[in-house]
Amino acid sequence: MQSITPVILCGGSGTRLWPLSRKGYPKQFVRITGEESLLQACARRLSGGNDAVAFADPVVVSNADFRFMVTEQMLEAGVDPGAVLIEPEARNTAPAVLAAALHVAATDPEALMLVAPSDHVIPDTGAFHAAVAKGAEAARDGRLVTFGIAPTHPETGYGYLELGAAPDGSGTPVPLRAFVEKPDAQTAQTMLEAANYLWNAGIFLFSAQDIIAAFDAHAPDLVPPVAQAVEAARADLGFLRLDPEAWAQADSISIDFAVMERADNLSVVPYAHHWSDLGSWAAVKQESGADENGVSLAGPATAIDCENSLIRSESDGVQVVGLGLKDTLVVAMPDAVLVTDMSRTQDVGEVVKTLRARGVAQADSFARDHRPWGYFETLALSDRFQVKRIVVKPGAALSLQSHVHRAEHWVVVSGTAKVTINDEVTLVSENQSVYVPLGAVHRMENPGKVPMTLIEVQTGSYLGEDDIIRYEDVYARDNDG
Repeated sequence: MQSITPVILCGGSGTRLWPLSRKGYPKQFVRITGEESLLQACARRLSGGNDAVAFADPVVVSNADFRFMVTEQMLEAGVDPGAVLIEPEARNTAPAVLAAALHVAATDPEALMLVAPSDHVIPDTGAFHAAVAKGAEAARDGRLVTFGIAPTHPETGYGYLELGAAPDGSGTPVPLRAFVEKPDAQTAQTMLEAANYLWNAGIFLFSAQDIIAAFDAHAPDLVPPVAQAVEAARADLGFLRLDPEAWAQADSISIDFAVMERADNLSVVPYAHHWSDLGSWAAVKQESGADENGVSLAGPATAIDCENSLIRSESDGVQVVGLGLKDTLVVAMPDAVLVTDMSRTQDVGEVVKTLRARGVAQADSFARDHRPWGYFETLALSDRFQVKRIVVKPGAALSLQSHVHRAEHWVVVSGTAKVTINDEVTLVSENQSVYVPLGAVHRMENPGKVPMTLIEVQTGSYLGEDDIIRYEDVYARDNDG
């Protein structure tokens, strides 16, 4: 059996599920409806195999900010990424898919590639594998295959696929007649009744050489810069960084617009089982389950006399109570709260735009900042001082660094810290503290086997994260990364 190489697209702006998902930590990394993140569920779904389909190690396309989160979460899920391609900047899906195809084709031009977003919910893995097996048959015959979801209601938030004929229920690929943009409510109802329209899932299957040929035919201007970006890519700590100068010359365009809507060798695999792209809070509500009043709760949340509402608290210290709510969404984070009518959940992206225009930090960033060594979160911030909680993973180390404008006081509250200050190295245990003078070259490490937590008090004239000079860093980051 020919194995299929998954290509997992792991970018995203993190706006549609704000404030839970943000630019700095978009929804594929978040545990929204279960014990694992959407990326982890995707990675497990596209690994291993059975009698119908077998998967090779995946290729992940992401950006520099997410590279360590990608590998950490996938390894936690038991999936070793075969390659992680780092985009220097977001260029939409067409350049990402082409870069992955060129990378795969360098080893095996005939390899089949299954391109999938990292943030979809597809709970029936067996049914999905069966659909992929059907698509693989068509892909081996030179077809470009896309997957269409049988609509369950007149959805206006999805694009549609118009088929040449209504699916017969067998899952056999059928010819695609046309792509249809997101419709209005009346058009969506008409398409639902017509029975030959499916939701466009944004999942594709083809051979590496066939999709490269399609780009050559339909988007030839995209090929040279992307090919150069792949050829000039450099290895970095197990990642493959695409060349930034070449990448910048590539148009930002979706694979639908660049290739799929122009090609004449497309087939669609109808998929009649459960699927969601979690593209809005309304979709999250559908996945969350509800009581007899249509109310969904998550975290420390309480509903009294509420109907058809979703109430979530993402902080153990924030108790959210809904009283007499109807058709309402409430999402509370430690640093931001969203309250809206359920009918407006498709417009949450406008909230982010408004906050960005006002310079509100919560538009894109969290109080908790994830780093490859662990995370930190701000507990208090005022003029000339800041208090943080810092959690360092076992065996991890921060960079050897110094600051121009601030001094730091560290108090270890759990675990043991190995601390370097200039030429002195000491072990600092629970309930012990250490002072890092302004300008001192220092490093913090966790030599233990459990997470190490400390409280950091910064004092000085400037407390920004860019006040850092790195001398050594196992993660090869720039001064601001």
